Amino acid sequence: MTAAPPALRRDPAPAASPGTRATPAPRPSRRRAAARMAVRRLAFAVPVVLGVAVGVFALAAASPFDPLAGYLGDRYLTASQDVQDRIADELGTDRPWYLHLLGWLGDLLTGDLGTSRSFGQPVVSVVAERLPWTMLLVGVALVLAVVLALVLGSWAAARRGGWVDRVVTPLCLLLQGTPPFVVALGAVAVFGVGLSWLPVAGLTDAGAALSAGQVATHLVLPATVLALSQLPWLLLSVRQSLLGSLAEDHVTGARSRGLAERTVVLRHALPTALLPFVTVLGTRLAELVVGAVLVEEVFSWPGLAQAVVTSATELDFPLLAVLTLLTTVAVLLGSLLADVATVLLDPRVRADG
Repeated sequence: MTAAPPALRRDPAPAASPGTRATPAPRPSRRRAAARMAVRRLAFAVPVVLGVAVGVFALAAASPFDPLAGYLGDRYLTASQDVQDRIADELGTDRPWYLHLLGWLGDLLTGDLGTSRSFGQPVVSVVAERLPWTMLLVGVALVLAVVLALVLGSWAAARRGGWVDRVVTPLCLLLQGTPPFVVALGAVAVFGVGLSWLPVAGLTDAGAALSAGQVATHLVLPATVLALSQLPWLLLSVRQSLLGSLAEDHVTGARSRGLAERTVVLRHALPTALLPFVTVLGTRLAELVVGAVLVEEVFSWPGLAQAVVTSATELDFPLLAVLTLLTTVAVLLGSLLADVATVLLDPRVRADG
């Protein structure tokens, strides 16, 4: 079992002896503290990523899927045993999983990610063709979810019990228990099939040339669905944090000075409420990646989802390992960025190793 990553802790208030004034202990700059924490976390990530790689190869080898069936397709039922044995020997599918792992690690050290058996291309080419589209979908969905969470969450908290709060909060609770693919299928049924407002598959219309307008139109539904799948946690986090901030002394003092409520909320309460929101945002990155895979499958978005499914069912070890490690690195990086932002924004928090 790997050790837990370094935690973020709040500095306790320095104790003062009776009759003396407490002198705060000197602290290194927050930037240096955040940099040291980042270095420690990156060093911790190396064995985590290696452990994930070992797990991928071991679990893939234990899978009930026959890689020859995926490779041969319909020919698998008609191919003789001799043909199957010869192809298995050529592809190396009959070798133990740990030999695949050692060979893959050796190639990785030389910069060679291997060749995808299922796509018949270098793994670098498979990832390079699909990763930009996944990043576009995830990036747009993340920005949309953050903006909606901040606007609606702040509105619901500032006017607690108002119509926005009464509408948004129950909807978020409902969305929390709804899987992303269900939301995606509902969006297809309503906006694609029922109303015919938006396209529901691919990057462009059939026969149309690839253009920014075509991509933007086809991106609306999948990005919105993916944003809605993450919105409940982010919005409710903003609402709850802001409600707590609005009850703090410095906010009460700002109100007593006659400041406008909008100024009190945006300049005095919201900055404090954003600290827990940043942490929640980092922890939701894993769910965002998983949700992107499901949404891409429903909307036939040409990202990494199809490659993930194909590499898993056909035991395409090089491609499966790279895609899994990319996901792991994305999750670790999201958590690290959230913690670094917390250290930089909140002087009460220190990075503890």
